[in-house]
Order: sequence, then structure tokens, then C-alpha cells
Amino acid sequence: MAMRAAKIFLLIFLGLAAPAWAQSQAFTNRATDLKEQGAADSRTLGNLAANTEVKVLARGGGWTRVDAGGGKTGWVNAFHLRFPATTTTDSSGGVLSGLSSAISGKPRSQQAGIQTVGVRGLTPEELKNASPDGEALKRMNGYRADKPAAERFAREGKLTEANVDYNEGARR
Repeated sequence: MAMRAAKIFLLIFLGLAAPAWAQSQAFTNRATDLKEQGAADSRTLGNLAANTEVKVLARGGGWTRVDAGGGKTGWVNAFHLRFPATTTTDSSGGVLSGLSSAISGKPRSQQAGIQTVGVRGLTPEELKNASPDGEALKRMNGYRADKPAAERFAREGKLTEANVDYNEGARR
């Protein structure tokens, strides 16, 4: 009886843990550089082809530390990754739905490609109460791109120049 309970526990654990494991997986959405540090001017360790599967190890700013397998570990620009999302197709969505799908053999979820990187602005109150932080400024400077790096990024992404007229009336 104890062995049967252990097997049921293991099935439940695996059913619940699968979505968490899926979140540590990502794919490159284009060919990209694997950097030593999370900064554009950091040393390039190698290149990853488009659609390379990677394991996410850490996130910091606009960079994600990844393990690309074969001993390749480094930092990739977060905008160059897409993260699969698991969407439940079972309308019940109960805790035991993973166990029931494992027993029934019916698929419980499907993969959907999603890419998000959030950026939040500051409120007027936050700006008014802000105080200088020299160390934070040094860290922020690590994310900047110089002109040659920006031009290389534009070339690699096949971006073209566009002139945009500033419209004062459109400001909110």
C-alpha cells in the first residue's frame, strides 16, 4: 500500500512540476551572440543559431543567462528569446488534471509561442522623490550600446532608417 501511495505522489508531483520546468526553457528567435556578461560590450563567447533551445539560468535587466548545452553558458539579449507558454485545454483546470491526463493519455496542454519583456515607467511622484544612486548608474551604463554596436545590431536585424515627424498634439 505504501508503494502505491508513493507512485501516486510521484505522478502528482510530476504533473504539477511540468509547467515549472517548461518556464526554464526558451528558444532564440534569431541568430544571436552568447556574451560573457549581461552587457552589449561584453566579450562574445560564441553564437547561437535561430531556434536554438536554451535553459534559462537567471535574468537580469535586459539580459538572460542561459545554458545552450555542450558547455555553452552565457548571457543573451532578452529580446532575442521566446518563451513557450503552456495553456490548459482542459476546462476543469483542477489540481489533479495533470494526473487525470497522465492516466487517460489525453493531452492536457499545448505550447504557444510568447515573447514578453516588461518595461515600467516612473510616476511623477517617484521622480520627485528620487535620489541619485551612483552604483545603480554604473550598472545602468553596462546596458548602453555605443554607435558601432547599435549599427551592427541594426544591420543584423535588417532594420532600416525611418524618419518620424514629431507631433506635439499626440503627446499625452
